[in-house]
Amino acid sequence: MFKEKVFILLTAAFFFACSSKKFAQTDRIYKKNAASFAGIIKQVAPENQKIDSLPSTTPQYWVGTVNMGMRKPNFVVLHHTAQDSTAQTLKTFTITKTGVSAHYVVGRNGEIVQMVNDYLRAYHAGAGKWGNVTDLNSCSIGIEIDNNGVEPYSEIQIQSVLKLCKTLKKRYNIPVANFIAHADIAPKRKSDPANFPWQRLAQNGIGFWYDDVMETPPSNFDALSALRIIGYDVSDAKAAVVAFKRHFIQTDLSATLSENDIKILFNLYKKYL
Repeated sequence: MFKEKVFILLTAAFFFACSSKKFAQTDRIYKKNAASFAGIIKQVAPENQKIDSLPSTTPQYWVGTVNMGMRKPNFVVLHHTAQDSTAQTLKTFTITKTGVSAHYVVGRNGEIVQMVNDYLRAYHAGAGKWGNVTDLNSCSIGIEIDNNGVEPYSEIQIQSVLKLCKTLKKRYNIPVANFIAHADIAPKRKSDPANFPWQRLAQNGIGFWYDDVMETPPSNFDALSALRIIGYDVSDAKAAVVAFKRHFIQTDLSATLSENDIKILFNLYKKYL
């Protein structure tokens, strides 16, 4: 057992040593960009924040307040990478032309790689909507789970995702309801993370899940309105239904709601009120 632990530690040390050399250039670019952002924030009366349309006679000036703080994330969006390895994903996220990134990547072996500071904006969500929020990148943390979209998630990987989500929830006071899937916010173009164990996360206070015992909804229950209240964009009703079922049903991804699906939706809808 001792030898195995030593081997694991040495392997991890070798991996991080190699990684630090491999991504030294992109790390330097990250630090340069972060320093540039910090410089903008430090500016008093930033020129680019002046109101151009005001008459030239209108005074504009700066008074620094003592009441301020960092903007913090309010959502966590989970993805699967749709790639074959953590290394492949790290390469994808460190090439300028791809234009995509995430705050965290969780490997198949449970390792967690952070790529963007939690307070900064990563490019993970893209075009999408959740409730009235249309720019999820600006208010969320993106977690990419190393998975090709077909294979099962490893136990150690799920444990790492759980620990990471619990940490973020506590650190930023993120509401239970605000742990969502990429497919939830972009139902017409995304399906990730596919076949994800959302129930297990909900059992640990990460996201909602329906109860074992459910009541029959009233005859006037409006399923589409319920989906909208939960957060789904119902401009395309079929896409919204499929996205809901990807998250909460998984065994049937048709665009129609069965009697049992409606019971589940009613049960969940009441949690979001």
